[in-house]
Amino acid sequence: MIRSELVQKIADENPHLYHRDVERIVSTIFEEIINAMARGDRVELRGFGAFSVKQRDARVGRNPRTGESVQVEEKHVPFFKTGKLLRDRLNGKA
Repeated sequence: MIRSELVQKIADENPHLYHRDVERIVSTIFEEIINAMARGDRVELRGFGAFSVKQRDARVGRNPRTGESVQVEEKHVPFFKTGKLLRDRLNGKA
């Protein structure tokens, strides 16, 4: 599902809300998750999962085309851990 499909589904299920308001709500939720992660905070959505930021240390990598050693800088990457309810539903237990 892409963002526009999510907005359309929510708008269809809530005819009392304007489409533009649903778009604004979805955008606000995503922006708040992004802002929290940019600050290094963890975002937990009960039953769904938790978003966090992990730090990857600097290392020596390889250029796959030439095989040459390349210095890879330290970086922060997003990480998602599924919640129990989501895991159970995906595995047909709920």
